[in-house]
Amino acid sequence: MTIDLKTIKHISKLSRISVDDEKAKKLAGDLNSIFEFIKKLNELKTDNVEPLTSVAETTLKLRPDEVKSKNIREQILKNSPEENEDFFVVPRVIE
Repeated sequence: MTIDLKTIKHISKLSRISVDDEKAKKLAGDLNSIFEFIKKLNELKTDNVEPLTSVAETTLKLRPDEVKSKNIREQILKNSPEENEDFFVVPRVIE
């Protein structure tokens, strides 16, 4: 797959980004080199390779879930910009 100037212009129009001819030529070259690299990656044989989340074989340290502070509702509600007994009131964002 090769990307030409016509395709770059079409993509820039769809994304509503203005691209001049010089920049379009550079983008075409960059995208073509990316697609060439992807083509090389697709040639690799990865049938017997298990997927990894990281190259380092580490496990996360687990800790028990414990409630550290109880009944602090009143302390939290004191920080609300407006006074209310039941909710944390904040200024309206959407009108």
